[in-house]
Amino acid sequence: MACHFLKLSDFSGDTLRHILERAKTIKKGLYAGERYEPFKGKVLIMVFEKASTRTRVSFETGFYQLGGNVINLQSQGSQIGRSESIADTARVISRMGDLIMMRTFGQDRLLEMANNSRVPVINGLTNEYHPVQILADIETYEEHCGPITGKTVAWVGDANNMSYSWIEAAKLLGFTLNFSAPKGYELDPALTLAGDHLKIFDDPIECCRGADLVTTDVWTSMGYEEENAKRREAFAKWQVNAECMAVANPGALFMHCLPAHRGEEVTADVIDGPQSVVWDEAENRLHAQKAIMEYCLLGKVE
Repeated sequence: MACHFLKLSDFSGDTLRHILERAKTIKKGLYAGERYEPFKGKVLIMVFEKASTRTRVSFETGFYQLGGNVINLQSQGSQIGRSESIADTARVISRMGDLIMMRTFGQDRLLEMANNSRVPVINGLTNEYHPVQILADIETYEEHCGPITGKTVAWVGDANNMSYSWIEAAKLLGFTLNFSAPKGYELDPALTLAGDHLKIFDDPIECCRGADLVTTDVWTSMGYEEENAKRREAFAKWQVNAECMAVANPGALFMHCLPAHRGEEVTADVIDGPQSVVWDEAENRLHAQKAIMEYCLLGKVE
C-alpha cells in the first residue's frame, strides 16, 4: 500500500523521529562524498499549482541525488490547468511514476490526488499544512541545539499552514508551541490539535518570552493577496524584532521558511543577525525531503 505523506499527525512521533534521524544521516553521507542512490530507475512526478522556489529545487535535487529522475508539471502547462480533474490526473500519472509530490491549494485537492494514486503522494504545501518544511526546521534546530523535546517554539504571526504543522509536531515530538496572532486571525479549531503542547498568547512579546526558537512567516500567504493591505495593518505589532529575541532564552534561534519581507513580519537585524539560521533551514529542505521520500518508497531504512 502507498505510504502517503500528507500531514504530520498521520504518523507517530517515533516515525517522525526516524525520518529526522535519517535526514541527518543522509546529509552527513552527502557531505562525506558517499554515493547513495536507492532510486535508480524510479521517477518522481511533481505537480505544482502554486509558485515555488525551495520546494521545487529541493525535491528535484534530492531525487536526482538519490539516483532517480524527475518530471515537473505546472498547472499552466498541463491538463490540470484545462480543468482535468485531480482524480483523473492521479490515475494517469501514478501509472507512469513511482512517487508524486503535489503543491496545491486546499488539502482536499491533495487528498483527491492521494485517494486516486497507485503510488505515494507527498504534501509539498497546502493551505492547511506544510509538513515537509517543519521537519526541515526541526532538523535545523537539532543540528544547532540538540533535541527539540522539552523545548519551546514561539510562533508569531498568521494562523497558516506552517503554524498548524508546528502544532502537530509539538504534540508528536514532545515540545511546546507558543502561538500569537492578532484578533480575527486566530487558529481554526478544526485544524488545531489541542493539548498541553499548545499555549496561546495575545501579546507577541510574551509569546517569545523564554522561547528556544522564534519563528514566523509572511503576513499574507499565497492565495490571500487581496487581503494584503488589511493584513499589514492588523499584523503591525506581530513583527519579530530585537525586542522579541531579547526576551527569548539566551542562544535562541530565529527561523523563517522564506521568502521573507524584511520590515514586515521580521526586521532585517533579526533575519540577517547572528541568531538567524534561515539559510541552514532552507538547505535542510533538501535533506529532510530526501528522508521523507526514502520513507515513502522504502519504509524504515536502518
